[in-house]
Amino acid sequence: MSGPTPAGASSVPPSVPAEARRAFGVVLLGVVLYVVLDVVAQLLPPHYSPISQAESDLAVGPYGFVMTINFVNRGLLSLLFLAALARTVASGGGTPARYRSGEVLLAIWGVGALLLAAFPTDVPSTPVSGHGAIHLVVAIVAFLGGAFGTYFLAVGFPDDPRLARTEAFARPLAILSIVLCLLDLGLPFAAPHLAARVGGLTERLFLGSVLLWIFLVALVLARMRGDDRADPPRPDPIPQNLPG
Repeated sequence: MSGPTPAGASSVPPSVPAEARRAFGVVLLGVVLYVVLDVVAQLLPPHYSPISQAESDLAVGPYGFVMTINFVNRGLLSLLFLAALARTVASGGGTPARYRSGEVLLAIWGVGALLLAAFPTDVPSTPVSGHGAIHLVVAIVAFLGGAFGTYFLAVGFPDDPRLARTEAFARPLAILSIVLCLLDLGLPFAAPHLAARVGGLTERLFLGSVLLWIFLVALVLARMRGDDRADPPRPDPIPQNLPG
């Protein structure tokens, strides 16, 4: 039999700090803005194909600044998500080192997006330039960081009662991101003709999976207020005066 709970002790998991919840809310807005800007850039001339051409091509052309802004948006929202997540983990008395590898990898994804804004890609049928080569290398490293970063973070989530609420989707979606990332990066070598036809689609599916992962985790934690706690303790019954 278990003994009585010590005075002052509580099995109630800590809530997410208010400043972290606000940061997660900004992250949610950032993801929504990313989708909107991506659609706007896609609809503007020169009307690149979303199925066959990479998303980075949208940053080249008369309206390329829209996609450039979106790269910056993706980098900032990712880094803000990491800062809010680190604040959340620290507030619960957890072990920050448990999430270190995932944080580093996802930070590479975020910083990579900022670098992609600074070094535009080379669209098909144009000579390879210095900035285009840098863009390609950064994209590969950033994509791998995003895919594996979400996975290594998700592996540690069950250790925290608050992050454990994302377990139903966090790890499966992270595994899907890894599969889509490897498909996107490996298809040009395994089936170059197929990659030329659907490379834009596979890339967008991968990018969408990472952003969806960030969005869903941020949504769960942004809604976890101080009174949103599992299994709140019940008050002890008031003893009744018995007749003498």
